[in-house]
Amino acid sequence: MMWPILLCSILALAITIEKFFYYASINGDMSLLKERIFDAVKKNDIKSAVVLCEKEGSPVANVLKAGLLKFGGSKDEITRAMEDASQFEMPFLEKRLAVLSAVGNVAPMLGLLGTVLGMCIAFHTIQVRAIAMNPVTPGDIAGGMWQALITTVAGLMVMIPSATAYHYFVSSANKYALQMEKVATDLADLIASFSTTPHHERD
Repeated sequence: MMWPILLCSILALAITIEKFFYYASINGDMSLLKERIFDAVKKNDIKSAVVLCEKEGSPVANVLKAGLLKFGGSKDEITRAMEDASQFEMPFLEKRLAVLSAVGNVAPMLGLLGTVLGMCIAFHTIQVRAIAMNPVTPGDIAGGMWQALITTVAGLMVMIPSATAYHYFVSSANKYALQMEKVATDLADLIASFSTTPHHERD
C-alpha cells in the first residue's frame, strides 16, 4: 500500500506548490490597484482604467474590468456584470482544492488498509505456525506488524500536511473573494455616482 500512498503524497505536493505560486502571483497590492483605477475613473479616463486591469490580469482586476466596460450603465447593470465576472473567476481560486481534500481523506484510509493487511499477514503466519506445530517467534510476525505500522504512519504523514494546505488555501480563497466583492461594490458605487454627477460639478 506504500505505492498508492506515495502517489498521493506526490499529487498533494504538486497541487500545494502550484496553488502557492498561484496565490503569490495574484496577491499583489490590491489597495494600490484600486487607487489607480479609481483615480482614472474620477478623471473620466475609463480606457486607462481598463488597460490597468488588463495589465494586472488578476481575478479582482478582471472583475473590475467587467464593471468598467459597463460604464454609463445603471448601477444594477454594473453590479451584475461584476458578479458574473466573479462567478467566472472563483473556480480559478478553488481549482484543484477538491483534489487536495480528497488526497487528504484517502491517504489515511490507504494507511488503515495497509494496517489491516499487515495484521492479516501476522495472524496468517501465526495460524500456519500453529498448524505445523512450530513455535511462533517474534520474528515470524514482525514483518506483518511492521507493515501495519509503517502504512499508518505514512498515511498520516500525507494527510496532515494535505489537510493543512487545503484549509489554508480555502481560507485564502474566501478572503480574496471577500476583498474582490468589497472592491467591486466600491467601484459600482463610484461609477454610479460619477455617472449621475453633472459635468460642471466634477470639474
